[in-house]
Amino acid sequence: MSSSFGKRLTYPLITGLVLIIAAIAGFIYFDRMMSEPIEIKNVNIDTSAALKLDRLNQISKRDGITEWELSAASATLLKDENKAVLNSVSVFFFTEDEKKIHLTSAKGILNTQTHDMIFTDQVVVRYQDSVLKTDKLQYIKKEHIIRSDTRVTLEKGLSVIEADTMTTRLNDNVTILQGDVKGKFSETFDLQ
Repeated sequence: MSSSFGKRLTYPLITGLVLIIAAIAGFIYFDRMMSEPIEIKNVNIDTSAALKLDRLNQISKRDGITEWELSAASATLLKDENKAVLNSVSVFFFTEDEKKIHLTSAKGILNTQTHDMIFTDQVVVRYQDSVLKTDKLQYIKKEHIIRSDTRVTLEKGLSVIEADTMTTRLNDNVTILQGDVKGKFSETFDLQ
């Protein structure tokens, strides 16, 4: 009976000893894994970017008068280029008589020194009930104008005008269409 009792006592002791050794070995292995530096592979670093922003809001004033308010879903400020690359852009331009012109585009570039801007990819400009669409449009701050050297389409009600180029002097409420200008006008057409 004592040999049977010894076997019943020996198996649990051996099993317990094996579990303790396994736990110690696991702890040592885990400790070594955590103390070794983690190697990160395939990381791309944008060396041209000085700063990336999830959201950008900026207001430009001249002589205390707001000329434009810009917002973008994201912006990347580029080193040594004085540029901010913008995504999902919305800009409100203001005229001297405080009228608003709303521009949206998928992409844009803001010169951080001159505040000139270039908008590309699905550029839409809305003023009252007029809508202008183009692939590329430029804002020149010094002259407070927007212009496009690519084909533009201007829609107002049932009227549509297309032109090769367009310049809008924001303070003068003047839009000049040039090149191959053609359109379809309704009887009530008025650009004002």
